[in-house]
Amino acid sequence: WDEFAAKIGEDVGFRRSGLVYATDNPQQLAEWEQWRDAARPFNVNTKMLSAQEAAATIPANGRRWLGGVHSIDDGKAEPAIAAPTIANGARKFGATIHQECAARGLDLVNGAVAGVITEKGLIRTQAVLCAGGAWTSMFCRQYGVLFPQASVRQTALRTRPTANLGEAIYTPECALTRRLDGSYTLAISGRATLDITPQGIRYARWFMPMFLARLKAIQIGVGKSMFRGPEALASWKKDAQSPFERMRVLDPTPSRRTIAAILKGVTEQFPALAGIEVADSWGAYVDCTPDAVPVISPADGVKGLYLAAGGSGHGFGLGPGIGRLAADLVANDTPCVDPTPFRLSRFVDGSKVKVGAI
Repeated sequence: WDEFAAKIGEDVGFRRSGLVYATDNPQQLAEWEQWRDAARPFNVNTKMLSAQEAAATIPANGRRWLGGVHSIDDGKAEPAIAAPTIANGARKFGATIHQECAARGLDLVNGAVAGVITEKGLIRTQAVLCAGGAWTSMFCRQYGVLFPQASVRQTALRTRPTANLGEAIYTPECALTRRLDGSYTLAISGRATLDITPQGIRYARWFMPMFLARLKAIQIGVGKSMFRGPEALASWKKDAQSPFERMRVLDPTPSRRTIAAILKGVTEQFPALAGIEVADSWGAYVDCTPDAVPVISPADGVKGLYLAAGGSGHGFGLGPGIGRLAADLVANDTPCVDPTPFRLSRFVDGSKVKVGAI
């Protein structure tokens, strides 16, 4: 993130603001201590906060924090600013971007990639990176590539410019990120709806440990996603309309119940935000892996196909790093980090899959 401005000559909106967490849950505090210890070898600059320090940093009404954690070098950015700016920067280096052009499938010769079949024609290539988010498993399924993936629906909102309580704050009831215009993005971290779908049933055994660990934060739903969308059963011909054209934008309706819960949690803890106005709200599908670790890997069984998906709620923040490692793998360059933990085969080669933190 730090390197973008110098490389492309434009501000992508990234700011190193730090990130502060506070909790009154001893189990959660213990998990944060474990996370700090695990992150230390990677030079992640974090500091555990005492109850007094947490209270001074996040003075929430009616709460007595047991402690917290300060991720000192953490940062923030806004997708609406960063994504188009980075895309324009990529064009400066010779990339071409084709919107409203679905990739229906692959042209394979002797089991190896020879091209991508799009709705507007064939693109010849020997290497393809599928970074299709929640659609990735469906795309891979037509080639016999097993990618355990589950997507959960989440809701967030944006306020109008309001009082400044801090740059990036987490409490068990709400998460607040201040935007460049003085507004806030608000959400409840971990709160999600899991829709029952054919793909979900297929991969249930992989995800059962994760869902059991987060049962209190997950609601179960049944809706249109059973029959349409990235987790429905679908087959298509490469010369006919694909599911990726029938639903070009995966844009679920935000949950009114979740919006009400977000506003309640924020205004009760932070009276300075009483009366805040909602400027916008949105829903999204967050694609997860069984261990909450992304897959950045060759696709076993299809030479020339690579995957970068399963960000598990961290895809935007990790995006530049994911892209760097994926590019190294596709180009057969020396990987910037050890790619072994991100290999797709970890789900089928007998490796112990530990549920990670989301």
